[in-house]
Amino acid sequence: MEITEFKKVVDNYDVVFFDAFGVLKNSSGMIPHIEKTFEYLIRKKIDFYILTNDASKGPKSLAQSYIDAGFTMINEEKIISSGMLAREYLRMKVKDGKVAYLGTKQSAHYLEETGLKALSIADLDLNKIDDVNALVFLDDEGFDWREDLNKLVNLLRLRNIPVMVANTDKSYPVSDRMVAIAVGSIADMVENITGRKFIKFGKPDSSMFIFAYEHTLSTREIDKERVLMVGDTLFTDIIGGNKFGIDTALVLTGNTLKEHYEERIKAMGIIPDFVCPSAVVY
Repeated sequence: MEITEFKKVVDNYDVVFFDAFGVLKNSSGMIPHIEKTFEYLIRKKIDFYILTNDASKGPKSLAQSYIDAGFTMINEEKIISSGMLAREYLRMKVKDGKVAYLGTKQSAHYLEETGLKALSIADLDLNKIDDVNALVFLDDEGFDWREDLNKLVNLLRLRNIPVMVANTDKSYPVSDRMVAIAVGSIADMVENITGRKFIKFGKPDSSMFIFAYEHTLSTREIDKERVLMVGDTLFTDIIGGNKFGIDTALVLTGNTLKEHYEERIKAMGIIPDFVCPSAVVY
């Protein structure tokens, strides 16, 4: 597929869903010159949202990280995260008791909003688990990878409880050439070890895109044909948008590198509508 400048693509849409890591930012901070994109979208009256599998913080905290970087146009209403779906599921399905979680204490924000008691796997006592009624995978930090993952596996051997994965990402970019293991890969490993079937939220699941699309409809009527999903990962961002029926643009600033994108597309059979060098509008 030919590479097309992002400006030529985005002009054809009324709403843009951006993935976060690898598209707008990486471990070093915001992608250079990405502020030009938001200035352009605002000038052209193209709406935008950050559609992220990042469940490490609540929407307010996620938005604050953009505001602190000078992106005051990205407020809490612009954040649509997979943690929000996990929160709604808990509200409907788990009425009392404790919810154990894997992640940082900051990521437990989504659980605490339900009124249930959040219990970190790091603080879990396997001798006192009768009131643990659910488990949620939230983040890849905040626990000891050996001790606490072993504890988690044994919790699921001892308790038949629903398990939610609030971030299905397998990896995330930490530099131009390196990625790190994300909590979605940890969940897949534990799922395989325990033989359990987990409830997964976030891209590429259609529920994430339905939730995001309904969120946009609360502010304006828009046809799906006028919505664009921009991501750096074929098996989450791009296939998720394809399955939901919206156009997709793969950018080459994160998980998918410029020298590999054609062979990755061919090997995986996941075809974006566009390939762009980045999401920057020059």
